[in-house]
Amino acid sequence: MPELPEVETVARDLRRLVVGSRISGVRVSWERTLRGGETAAFADALAGRTIEAVGRRAKLIVVDLSGRVALTIHLKMTGQLFVVPLGTPPDPYVRVELVLDDGREIRFRDIRKFGRIGLHRRDPDTDQLVEIADGRAVFGGHGPEPLEDAFTVAVFRERLRGRRGRLKPLLLDQSFIAGVGNIYADEALWRARLHPLRSAASLRPHDERRLYSAIRAILGEAVERRGSSVDDYTAPEGDGSMQERLDVYQRTGLPCPRCGRPIRRIVVGGRGTHVCGWCQRLPAVDRRSAERILARSAASRGTPGRRWADLERARKAAATRRAVARANARATADAPADAQTDALADAQADEPLISGMAATPPATASAVGVERGR
Repeated sequence: MPELPEVETVARDLRRLVVGSRISGVRVSWERTLRGGETAAFADALAGRTIEAVGRRAKLIVVDLSGRVALTIHLKMTGQLFVVPLGTPPDPYVRVELVLDDGREIRFRDIRKFGRIGLHRRDPDTDQLVEIADGRAVFGGHGPEPLEDAFTVAVFRERLRGRRGRLKPLLLDQSFIAGVGNIYADEALWRARLHPLRSAASLRPHDERRLYSAIRAILGEAVERRGSSVDDYTAPEGDGSMQERLDVYQRTGLPCPRCGRPIRRIVVGGRGTHVCGWCQRLPAVDRRSAERILARSAASRGTPGRRWADLERARKAAATRRAVARANARATADAPADAQTDALADAQADEPLISGMAATPPATASAVGVERGR
């Protein structure tokens, strides 16, 4: 699932492309993409509004519209956003289209249908996003943004105090820090030389500072490199490159970049976790409580789990899916039909089948289209 750097990249790309544009209509082909709303009501609420800003909070894109309303877009596993000219050939995986009055449309493409788009309003007193139905704060349960200036080492230490859980689940807890996920939790802990199973209560002041600095450094670098394009993540203006700079994530069995010993994969809180047992040693106070988890990982070491560096088949399939998505987004109604066909054929060449994911578009798709104007 895209994390803070990937979502930030999509928001920045979208901001450059659509701020100032006016929504003239909405088309929805998968109504469950809309959070708690019906297509007709959703379309009527958006039509005629101007896109005033595009930002991010936690792992959600926030699109502010005129009239103090906003959209939140959660990409989930396979969500993608593209801005294309009107008349671009249809894509069977596009779930929602926002038609703009300048001859373009924003397409939300989502192969697995897990992504969600919500409509909210901004509270005039607090300027916070709230649910239209009950006024509940949309991000009321989220922690601070780790790249904001207000997130200082003192704030981080204050949030750590009193916590007794293990570091990896804590970093994934969105109420603790917003936007960190599996990739960057593993990377930050490796940079800080802290074991994922270490307890927050065992950290000393210098440990806390190292972890704080590592979180901000890895997230900042990933934003600069447009995120990690592993699996289906791509942004409106192209892929990221951070996946080429990851030190431990999905590098099971490969040498640690720091000490040369093999990276291990363990499961912490149900999430695959990558660690160097030498560089990230557990203190004695945490070893006993972690013995069961480590023993299970040792027993399954013969089947180490997914390794991105070794799974060329999966890597190629993910790159192909992204290429197909971009080819669909680039194809226009004015392009020769044979050129469009060639672009898609090149992207789909040798595409392997992936368990649980269709390699070809569905034969049929239900569609509901509504366009309104004010």
